[in-house]
Amino acid sequence: MSLPPLVEPAADLSIDEVRRYSRHLIIPDVGMDGQKRLKNAKVLAVGAGGLGSPVLMYLAAAGVGTLGIVEFDTVDESNLQRQIIHGASDVGRSKAESARDSIREINPLVDVRLHETRLDSDNVLEIFGQYDLIVDGTDNFATRYLVNDACVLLGKPYVWGSIYRFDGQVSVFWDEHGPNYRDLYPVPPPPGMVPSCAEGGVLGVLCATVGAIQATEAVKLITGIGETLLGRLMVYDALEMTFRTITVRKDPEGEPITGLIDYEAFCGVVSAEAQEAAAGSTITVDELKDMMDAGKDFELIDVREPNEYEIVSIPGATLIPKDEILSGRALAQLPNDKPIVLHCKTGVRSAEVLAAVKNAGFSDAVHVQGGVTAWATRIDKTLPTY
Repeated sequence: MSLPPLVEPAADLSIDEVRRYSRHLIIPDVGMDGQKRLKNAKVLAVGAGGLGSPVLMYLAAAGVGTLGIVEFDTVDESNLQRQIIHGASDVGRSKAESARDSIREINPLVDVRLHETRLDSDNVLEIFGQYDLIVDGTDNFATRYLVNDACVLLGKPYVWGSIYRFDGQVSVFWDEHGPNYRDLYPVPPPPGMVPSCAEGGVLGVLCATVGAIQATEAVKLITGIGETLLGRLMVYDALEMTFRTITVRKDPEGEPITGLIDYEAFCGVVSAEAQEAAAGSTITVDELKDMMDAGKDFELIDVREPNEYEIVSIPGATLIPKDEILSGRALAQLPNDKPIVLHCKTGVRSAEVLAAVKNAGFSDAVHVQGGVTAWATRIDKTLPTY
């Protein structure tokens, strides 16, 4: 959908800016007017991770005058496979500060503003109100709905992107001119159905493709050129190397967004059944280690996927993937003569399995809080994390 330019042009470009952006200036659709609009634009990136990295780098290079970054995390070694705005020397640093320093290397003319906080219902409207355009690169549903609802309430457009393994999605949402995120996804998926990238993985270079599309949409919105993805969902399959677009329309029966809600409760991390099952049936890795040291007879079951088990495992654990248990196919493999202890990577999947196992009659089953990650960071620090 064609839209008018989002931002008014700046008064002028300096000689240095003309030299720097000359390849933009000679494109008739961009020209001096479009570059002045980019200079005057204020864009906020929610996240400086896999998608935020290419978004921030390309918008900085394009000459967006003000870039804001909402990010509270620190750089981890596992980020470097895809979060190209950070380097090896940044491990342990604030992601926001690392991203700011990289942006300054790319374009010192950009004003970088940091918001080193967890985005929530208390601060989102104040932060978003400072910017013309929001670019969402988060990987959890609670924040996605928060971003959407805040943009609807403030009347702001935003560019949304999503990645998982080999698949990517991108769209533009602007409630005043077309659909918003809730028109595409009225409610979040059931807890545990859609793993995060931390649970399911992501091809590193997928972030570059999806993030570059997000940055392109941002430039188009700011300058008013081309046809945006408002009203369309672009779906990218990296394995098949295919792009397709799906029409997205406003839901005439959609509930109006009149305020912010409790998004963690709305989306949920684990189901109510899993929460109920885990209450009183959760042990720590320290308690698991004590059980092992005491020689207690129990069955330790790892409910992750085989490829995860190859990376790292807790000694003595038997691998039975989550779906095998939830489908009922593996229930016969569970012992009836000893207690069952379940674990996964962090405790989310094992809580879901715990509910199913208890429903099947294994009432004394427990699961391990923090999973193999907690084991590797607290009990055996020679083991890798992922």
